[in-house]
Amino acid sequence: MRESAESFLGSRVKNAVITVPAYFNDSQREATKKAGHLAGLNVMQILDEPLAAAIAYYLEMKDYNHEKRNALVFDLGGGTLDVSLITIENGNMEVKATVGDSHFGGQDLDNNMVKYCLEEFQRKNRMDISKNPRPLMRLRTACENAKRMLSSTNKTNIKVDCLYKDIDFHLSISRSKFEELNKAHFNKCITFVEKCLRDAKMDKSEVDDVVLVGGSSRIPKVQQLLSDFFYGKEFNKRINPHEAVAYGAAVQAFILNDEKEKAQNGVPVYASDSSGSNDMTRELLKNDNSGSNDVTKKLLKNIAKFALEAAVSAITSDLGGMLFDFISS
Repeated sequence: MRESAESFLGSRVKNAVITVPAYFNDSQREATKKAGHLAGLNVMQILDEPLAAAIAYYLEMKDYNHEKRNALVFDLGGGTLDVSLITIENGNMEVKATVGDSHFGGQDLDNNMVKYCLEEFQRKNRMDISKNPRPLMRLRTACENAKRMLSSTNKTNIKVDCLYKDIDFHLSISRSKFEELNKAHFNKCITFVEKCLRDAKMDKSEVDDVVLVGGSSRIPKVQQLLSDFFYGKEFNKRINPHEAVAYGAAVQAFILNDEKEKAQNGVPVYASDSSGSNDMTRELLKNDNSGSNDVTKKLLKNIAKFALEAAVSAITSDLGGMLFDFISS
């Protein structure tokens, strides 16, 4: 990933801001930091993913930066779920509560589709291929693609040529069937939202914005359940769910890389929190309302865009759905 960043930038990359799930403990954060060092990077900060998304949210909500806003950040990635309640008022950001599950994400939805396909293959061909790694890998890839397609269409096909012993596999699957297979998982998402609100001692009617983060948050059923839970509230769509964490982490890296930018551009500045605690209040510099901030935002979006491209092309770490965001020093 570092080599990809260097190729894109045309210069050496030495520094990185690394994001991790909010509930990572100290040992997990330290292991992540060591992984960055082994890759030859100076890890400037380990940043919680919900906070990274909140930075992006803050920059996109400048029209309301003097009002009190309660934002629920719902982050459903490939292997983890984070739900955080963040309050922003007069340029101050405070994490009210964070809950999550390090063993639940989009991959669990894929697993149920794979299991369903294996049962169909066995029913039709009287063969159990659940212990064969190669056909399983190919079937999983097909199921992942089908899951993405079902976010934009009501029906799609799962097709794998010569899946096993020259036997082709073809299955038509509807969005409703996909939702039926994963009903328990979808309901689990709402359970975590309810817990986050309880921990924050806040009623759902007090939530101003629901910010979606992570590719799996695009799934229509997830969005429907969240919308119904919040009385039909529309989601904050100013932030691309795939880019939010990368965007925020790149902004933070930009700030940490050049102390002068803190005073000149009025962008968020976060106190160092090596413990990983979410209890502290993060101070934000107030926007100076000058035109320079628009220029800065454009620059930061370009940085975040590359950070996303680099992260997508990398192999996800076993430690969790973390994104590496690089800057040139």
